[in-house]
Amino acid sequence: MQYQEIARDILAQVGGRENIVNLVHCATRLRFKLKEGKRANAEVLKKNPGIIMVVESGGQFQVVIGNHVHDVYNAVCDEAGISDETVAPPTAEKTNPLNKLIDIISGIFTPFLGVMAASGILKGLLSLAVVCGWLAPNSGTYTLWFAASDSLFYFFPLVLGYTAGKKFGGSPFLTMAIGGALAHPLVIQAFQASHQAGATTEHFLGIPITFINYSASVIPIIFAAWVSCWLEKRFNKIFPSAVRNFFTPLFCLAITVPLTFLLIGPAAIWLSQLLAQAYQAIYVFMPWLAGAVIGGIWQVCVIFGLHWGLVPLMINNLSVLGHDTLAPLLLLPAVMGQVGSTLGVLLRTRDKKMKVLAGSAFTAGIFGITEPAVYGVTLPNRRPFIFGCISGAVGGAIVGLCHSSVYSFGLVSVFTFAQIIPSAGVDFTVWGAIIGTAVSMVLACAMTCISGLPRREGNTTVAVAVAGENDILAPMSGTVLAMDQVTDTTFASGLLGQGAAIIPLTGQVIAPFHGEVASLFQTRHAIGLLSESGIEVLIHIGIDTVKLDGQYFIAHVKMGDKIKPGDLLIEFDRQAILDAGYDLTTPVIISNSEDYTAVVRTSDQHIIQGGMPFLTVTR
Repeated sequence: MQYQEIARDILAQVGGRENIVNLVHCATRLRFKLKEGKRANAEVLKKNPGIIMVVESGGQFQVVIGNHVHDVYNAVCDEAGISDETVAPPTAEKTNPLNKLIDIISGIFTPFLGVMAASGILKGLLSLAVVCGWLAPNSGTYTLWFAASDSLFYFFPLVLGYTAGKKFGGSPFLTMAIGGALAHPLVIQAFQASHQAGATTEHFLGIPITFINYSASVIPIIFAAWVSCWLEKRFNKIFPSAVRNFFTPLFCLAITVPLTFLLIGPAAIWLSQLLAQAYQAIYVFMPWLAGAVIGGIWQVCVIFGLHWGLVPLMINNLSVLGHDTLAPLLLLPAVMGQVGSTLGVLLRTRDKKMKVLAGSAFTAGIFGITEPAVYGVTLPNRRPFIFGCISGAVGGAIVGLCHSSVYSFGLVSVFTFAQIIPSAGVDFTVWGAIIGTAVSMVLACAMTCISGLPRREGNTTVAVAVAGENDILAPMSGTVLAMDQVTDTTFASGLLGQGAAIIPLTGQVIAPFHGEVASLFQTRHAIGLLSESGIEVLIHIGIDTVKLDGQYFIAHVKMGDKIKPGDLLIEFDRQAILDAGYDLTTPVIISNSEDYTAVVRTSDQHIIQGGMPFLTVTR
């Protein structure tokens, strides 16, 4: 029932079933392709306690759920009646080329990401078992497990053919059949024969065929699937409905398969090799710099979904070079840097709820799922996230300097260390990866423990921006709303004064300036402040929360107390208030707005830490 409730809320806020073009999920996110993005309400979804974050990037509306994303995905599909056959056709929505590319790549690779990661981990564990002498490569046990780990990669053209066909709006079984032709035993046999002969031995209608081993290849089938889907749409317009189901696939197969072997395949393989060689040339020129850059910016790319642009390059390196230095070894320090920062928060914080959140996020991060750590722990506190990125850059430089590589694809996690062992056994490249990752994690943890938490809980102060006499700093972290977006008409109309609202991420209200407590409601859900320069501010925690009669609120000040920026004023149980069904949107109102010519709010949509610039009044 919990997942069904989350699913119903998600469906309502993305514009309903009729607004969904496509829905897939990756390790932690639901990825919606919507007809009209403006119909989605991200701010309302962010209030749902079952949702970590909402990100609009790469042409997708991404709802970050966490480890139980598959259960929520199934619930959404059940509620909406979504299946492979009922997803609405895409609209001709204009988008920039980068967003379109990322949307295509993520749509093709996301559906089987979990299986691909599991296959890579199994390959790594088998390599470890052989190196340690636990299994012999010629044993039956090894053979069966190796087949299980290698089947997805060997038959990559079939799997990619299916997902690419769905993404390009054609018949996925037709494009899967084209992928099957690329990996067919007769084609592999012809490739081996031509390779041994040293020359082309077969022809198609008099045209010589260059046989290539397309097993584990990525780019050829994607291009071939696009061509097939393009032809399919045109043949469907030509043939009458009575014969369309037979003749359209017939002509698509008869045209696309030979065209792939004669033109698309060789051109795509050439492009694959060019990309691999270009990356390798850059990496060899200055590997430590490549490691530092990727290790430093990777998590930033993940936040906006831009990391999908690098996934095909990683897989392409494995296919062409047999190993990859980009994924995930240079990324391993980036991931473990955030894990180290999360561990630092866990060790440093005195907040019980933050300890629980950091503990679960740390565990998930060890196994490659960093969204709970980033969105729930490091990014809201800002400094831990920055320290994680810095540590990732340092660790990435070490890993790059040691020329460490992976030999199978998988999610970055503790299991990745098994995937870096070459066939010759453990060498300095393996130790370089371990040392670089350890440095990243320990450095991030240490920096966070020393100065990573802006909130010093012992004396209830926080790090704040320098404020002028006309500035009101943010009293809490969260999402900024214009006052007219508040659901309560009394606040939205401006009758109580001008200002802005915040949807809080944490359960603390801090002082926004130097001044004093002018009033404190008996129910502790609202507080009035007066700055030294005469600005009167009302902070009202939530809508209609007066009905709670003080439950879930703790005041740390009393009327007449002197305050300075960052002082803790009120604590409230954010989750309990949400569970009770209340809207936690918090208006921050300049009560004496009439004394000023203008009240200007910050241009930032997200306040990642209380004490940042928020409102400015003009006399």
